Amino acid sequence: MNGPAPVEILRQHLIDPEICIRCNTCEETCPVDAITHDGVNYVVKADVCNACMACVPPCPTGAIDNWRNVLKAEAYSIEEQFGWDELPTQNPTVGAPGASSGAAASTAAAASSGADASQAAAAASEGDEVPGSGSDMVRGATVPPWSAARPYVHLYTHKTPTTATVVGNYRLTDAATESDIHHIVLDFGTMPFPVLEGQSIGILPPGKSADGRTHHARQYSVASPRDGERPGYNNVSLTVKRVTRDYGGNATDGVCSNYLCDLKKGDVVSVIGPFGSTFLMPNHPNSHLLMICTGTGSAPMRAMTEYRRRRRLKGATGKLMLFFGARTQQELPYFGPLMNLPKDFIDTNLAFSRTPGQPKRYVQDAMRERAPDVAHLLKDGNTHIYVCGLKGMEDGVLQVLGEIAQAHGMAWEALWERLKREGRLHLETY
Repeated sequence: MNGPAPVEILRQHLIDPEICIRCNTCEETCPVDAITHDGVNYVVKADVCNACMACVPPCPTGAIDNWRNVLKAEAYSIEEQFGWDELPTQNPTVGAPGASSGAAASTAAAASSGADASQAAAAASEGDEVPGSGSDMVRGATVPPWSAARPYVHLYTHKTPTTATVVGNYRLTDAATESDIHHIVLDFGTMPFPVLEGQSIGILPPGKSADGRTHHARQYSVASPRDGERPGYNNVSLTVKRVTRDYGGNATDGVCSNYLCDLKKGDVVSVIGPFGSTFLMPNHPNSHLLMICTGTGSAPMRAMTEYRRRRRLKGATGKLMLFFGARTQQELPYFGPLMNLPKDFIDTNLAFSRTPGQPKRYVQDAMRERAPDVAHLLKDGNTHIYVCGLKGMEDGVLQVLGEIAQAHGMAWEALWERLKREGRLHLETY
């Protein structure tokens, strides 16, 4: 007599709409186009996702790392997911002992138990292959530097945000230039909001979108060190560019960037976060920082530089080398303060792509000009590399690092893997 057909269980990959800041990183990263979005939510197609985990490490908030056991025949559709304000709870009877699961369930369960990519790696080390765990889509480290301080994340969410008061809002770029970049200081008063250099926060702009939904949070890197923009104070600073055009070049008003740039002293903003547990600076005093950025991508570099400046330890051998790009000198944030930093403290290299009468020059060009010095840092196991700025710079920077390594006797592919494995190459592009 035939027994009942086994019930096939799927470990369905879902995105938490309460934490997701709609940055599009997951959709860009997914190698099989399993992620899509509408005007509200980012969602995962259950029939396409192969649990390769390529999207998990790059997610800045951890919203991508959620899983539910479901009957495969009753998997949540993308239409259902588009309507969610929060994730459904796990049905305890699905996937309980005795239930039979199909290949898709066992693969995803091995890859994640609702935790993070490190658990997937642990599963792999025990003999269970994790599809895609070596994906070349993960181009930077998924672990922090060994000496980094422990970060706090997700202390405040969309449902339970905190507030901060604006105590400063200053334009950084020349008033004559179209690029309007502001340095904004937010004070949290007595509310705990611990951040480390390299972390980011989410700002909830007021108002609603055209479909009547509350605006989702926008993410901004913290530009101040862990002890505050003003030392000893519970405040942070942000580097915000007013958005006046979309990616297609069409006129638009950035919902959150314009809100932030127009804030006045004393205004109160809603904040979520902090986010980020890998793009962190090392704490050992002999570590070298090779920092490469453009525009507002300078925010985390400023935080790291300022922390090191305040803590210049006697006898420390750690070096700082910065490659910073902008269209013109007038559009480069923090130009004045940057030029005033001691030359024996930081090796600064600027690249301007739109200086009248001059050929276009990008950070990659500046790196090539300093190839011997960059190579010297690449050979040193204490060197940590940070790249932050527009997505378009990522390929060029990695290509130049590869060129320099190869030209100076280093096998780039092997070095690249080592940098990622040791938490020494961090990419944050948008």
